[in-house]
Amino acid sequence: MTLDDLRVFVAVCRAGSLSAVARELGCTQSAVSQHVKRLEKETRVSLLERQPRGVVPTAAGRILWDAASDGLAGLDLALRRLGDLVDGESGAVRVTTGGTTVRHFMADAIVDFRHRYPRVSLEFQTETSSRRCFDALLSSNLDLAWITIGEPVRGIEQRPAIDLPWVLAVREGDPLAGRDSVRVADLADLRLVRLPPNSTSGGQLDVAFAGSGLRAGPGTSVADWDTALLLAELGLGHAVVPELPGMREPGAGGAGVDGGTGAGGPLRLVPIPELPPLQVGWAVRRWDALPPLARIFADTVVRALTA
Repeated sequence: MTLDDLRVFVAVCRAGSLSAVARELGCTQSAVSQHVKRLEKETRVSLLERQPRGVVPTAAGRILWDAASDGLAGLDLALRRLGDLVDGESGAVRVTTGGTTVRHFMADAIVDFRHRYPRVSLEFQTETSSRRCFDALLSSNLDLAWITIGEPVRGIEQRPAIDLPWVLAVREGDPLAGRDSVRVADLADLRLVRLPPNSTSGGQLDVAFAGSGLRAGPGTSVADWDTALLLAELGLGHAVVPELPGMREPGAGGAGVDGGTGAGGPLRLVPIPELPPLQVGWAVRRWDALPPLARIFADTVVRALTA
């Protein structure tokens, strides 16, 4: 039994597919299978069960998967911390997050951190959803994931950083643009730009709508908050989005968004106080084993957002 055998086995359990892991590792499916077979030979039990849509761990496989996941995560973090001891204030902090997160949540913190630790490399890996961020965090040597806080995930610790109130983004001149706030019932007849329901934020918004008795009609579905804002600015719908840091500026009624262009002028952000705020923050495998530089960067981001 080798560390490579265990790493491949854990990856297969997470992916539910031998071929997917083979593609990720750049090897053949047969090579992936050999790692699993060596483990089965040594443990003398079957570890994977084939199903029509892939593989799942057997009862014995789950025992090994849980133990190997914890052990490998602890080993990877220990190796990183040893590297920090050798390199001093150098090395790298590795973060996974959505495509627009860095600009909205981390710009000031990155400048601050780079000024204080010029020898440290900040590495960002873009994923399309919180779920994919979790998978990347569990299957690689990433330190941190910036995510929408949601349901508990096995092997992941989530820590909220800030609450984002929901707002209705409309073009200036829209009948709702001058309102101090809108109710969920006011959205019933609007053509809404929809967040994907398989995203954590989109799912939570749909639940909040349902709890308020709203059945949103057909609309355009987009992959991220920035695209929703752009479509609202172009007059192609009304967007219900979280109020991102730096978006809101004082003004009468709904607040404006700098940089709005087009015939309709800047966007207006009208609060929707009936909707519970969206929590965003950090996810890690284990906070108590987080490398010191990664912890400093995480704290720097939260401090910049809450100052």
